[in-house]
Amino acid sequence: MAKEARDTRWSALVVCLVAGFMTLLDVSIVNVALPSIRSGLDATDSQIQVIVAGYSLAFGIVLVPAGRLGDALSRRTVFCIGLVVFTVSSAVAGAASDPGWLAAARVAQGVGGGLINPQVSGFIQTLFRGEERGRAFGLFGAMVGISTAVGPLLGGILVTVGGAEHGWRYVFFVNVPIGVVALFLALRWLPRSGERRRESLDPVGVLLFGTATFLVLLPMVEGSRGESLSTRPWWLLGVSALLFAAFVLWERGWARSGRAPLLDLSLMRVRTYVLGMGLGTLYFAGFTSIFLVLTLYLQNGLDYSAFEAGLTQMPFALGAAAAAGLGGRLVGRYGRSLVVAGLVLVTVGLVGIDLAVPHLENHVGLTLSPLLLLAGVGGGFVISPNVTITLSEVDVRQAGVGGGMLQTAQRVGSAIGVSLVLAQFFSRLAVDGDYAEAMSLALRTTIAFVVGALLLGVADLATSRRRT
Repeated sequence: MAKEARDTRWSALVVCLVAGFMTLLDVSIVNVALPSIRSGLDATDSQIQVIVAGYSLAFGIVLVPAGRLGDALSRRTVFCIGLVVFTVSSAVAGAASDPGWLAAARVAQGVGGGLINPQVSGFIQTLFRGEERGRAFGLFGAMVGISTAVGPLLGGILVTVGGAEHGWRYVFFVNVPIGVVALFLALRWLPRSGERRRESLDPVGVLLFGTATFLVLLPMVEGSRGESLSTRPWWLLGVSALLFAAFVLWERGWARSGRAPLLDLSLMRVRTYVLGMGLGTLYFAGFTSIFLVLTLYLQNGLDYSAFEAGLTQMPFALGAAAAAGLGGRLVGRYGRSLVVAGLVLVTVGLVGIDLAVPHLENHVGLTLSPLLLLAGVGGGFVISPNVTITLSEVDVRQAGVGGGMLQTAQRVGSAIGVSLVLAQFFSRLAVDGDYAEAMSLALRTTIAFVVGALLLGVADLATSRRRT
């Protein structure tokens, strides 16, 4: 019986990881299809902007409310609803006949992805303990790293196979069979046990938090195609701060009334959770933007095809996958030290790329491969161990909302990093059209984010040792 239960738990994890991979892949895979979307649907720059930003905005806004919904009602039900929404909207996106339909479908895809992902970390928290939880989060970290890095390669393959007219449709249609199979297996393997009592869902808290998150993300993603930072509506951040303050006051009052709040503010007093969330935010600010500027450098600067550009980035994905699985096994022994070591490797790899790029003329992809592999190995030691440590002291009854908050912070970090890095890349490119120099400048900003995460990890280690 014990073996059968163990097999069922790992089968459930596979379903979760496949669904999570599919939703995170859609963050990056669509980028290489944008030129064919523009020509195929005769889309304007503003419409392309909505198609790109709509997914990220909806995804980020839904994460925390979806985590709370899974905690309060049924994680299995919310996961399956998210799969249905994501799969159907992917089919609509692939069949879209005009930019408006595609933009609306992308928003719906983001909602589906936001419903799914908090349940993944929630299931891991509730199904696994001890070393097994570390292994499970190791696989989760591998999924995050691979989905981000392999997106350009898979997108390039699909666009090449489908051609300029239909290739972008394949990018969305590929989700449909995967989503259908994942839904069938989710209904079969995801556990019904552990369903909690039905609790109030705090609709006012959901509205305040969702609106505040939207106003944080909007200025970041609005200029994600490289427009000037100065033209964005930064005043929205002030409004967002006021809404977050109102949210905190409301949550305290809601909790005093004896009802379960959207976000238990006691989480913000858990040291490992707060530090891990800050470290993850900084790391994702650097991590996500690496692939965007590298793709621009290779495709636009060196005339690589989408497939060749994606293939160049594969060493990072392979290194991240291997290291994440190993990191999940080692995190129980080495703790935050493993994360710090990973951040050092990422920093060394990125600095090496920064130093090499301005001097490369031939075989650029082959030259960068060892450095990308090194950075990928480091990244594998960062993501899954950090998630394991960050959620280690979170009550399993709050696993969904705790994971949702963590992923929301990562989405915000990604949006900030991409916004700043792309603005720098295009501003430097406008000077003399030198893609190598633009790439180098953008990399220094990503390095700064990673070093910030490294300093936070070192400070955490120092504080822990003083306490010990």
